[in-house]
Amino acid sequence: MKKITLFILIPILLLTFGYSQIEVFEGMETVVDTQKEHYYDLDDFGSVKKFDIHIHINTEEDFFITQTQADNFQFLGIVDDRPFGLPMEEQQRVAVLHLKNFSKRMAFATTFSVDDWDNDKWSENTIMELKKSFSDGAIAVKIWKNIGMDLRDANGKFVMVDDIRIDPILDFLVTNTIPLLGHNGEPRDCWLPLDEMTFSRGYYGSHPEYHMYLQPEYPSYQDQIDARDRMLEKHPDLIFMGAHLGSLEWSLDELAKRLEKFPNMHVDLTRMPNLKLHTFNDRKKTREFFITYQDRLIYGTDSQINAANNVAEFKKSVHDRWLLEWKFYVTDEKIILEKFGELRGLKLPTEVVDKIYAKNALRILGLQQ
Repeated sequence: MKKITLFILIPILLLTFGYSQIEVFEGMETVVDTQKEHYYDLDDFGSVKKFDIHIHINTEEDFFITQTQADNFQFLGIVDDRPFGLPMEEQQRVAVLHLKNFSKRMAFATTFSVDDWDNDKWSENTIMELKKSFSDGAIAVKIWKNIGMDLRDANGKFVMVDDIRIDPILDFLVTNTIPLLGHNGEPRDCWLPLDEMTFSRGYYGSHPEYHMYLQPEYPSYQDQIDARDRMLEKHPDLIFMGAHLGSLEWSLDELAKRLEKFPNMHVDLTRMPNLKLHTFNDRKKTREFFITYQDRLIYGTDSQINAANNVAEFKKSVHDRWLLEWKFYVTDEKIILEKFGELRGLKLPTEVVDKIYAKNALRILGLQQ
């Protein structure tokens, strides 16, 4: 039989097997996958279903929720046990109110108090309170940085997130398949001198009381990360989302190590300046990180929604932020990172964008896809 020349054989193979990679004979190069990837653009922003997993609503007013409707967003409202702003109980009351009126637009995560930490029945009482919150509509739990950075036991020792008294609560969450959202520690900048910080000089310069570099008696940055990791080691089946890139915003390599080690760990993407800096320094590596861990990353902004004097202006600021971050993820257009320079957006494939913008959040929270 006559030999079929290479330029005739390859088209025949492509017609027979399609454009995916196929086995070839010795001496022939492998046919590379040429299936075209699909991408969104800026104009797709309004038509794509999206989810912001990190929102704090501190007002009964509903102007933010009307903006989520306009921009095709659902969101998770988060209740914190924080010592400033709206008290925890009021945050929850507002969340329940909005959930009643906008159940298809939002969900909410409750939290728990540590005021009664030294009570022997603290764990038992906390679980009872959580059960009440779930009956009110909560579908997740938030654990805040006061554990690790503020709470001390009767002996004056800092209580860390891997404390054995927290274990029964985490076991309860695992048994009931309830996700835990963890804000453990702070950005690594918090423990650095001002002149070594990347993005936080202004804040910690103005608020030295929160600057851990000036508080050497407090647990270190690594103490916070190690305690969080030990907590996850003890509870491998816990569905966990680390807020703010899991407080590993400074290193994609360190974050990847945790995502590899803890299969049920996810992180939200609420450290946009750091993500832009990673892209500025190495766009290819950053883009590959997003593609590799596309099932573990969740879009969020950590927006604080307070009563507004100028509602139209506030709604525009929310929309503009969402749109600018959409530009970063879905296009390769030029973006300026202040004090660093120009970078290009990641231009992630649509299937990756769909996951980080909605599918991952809906799956983790057990909401309808």
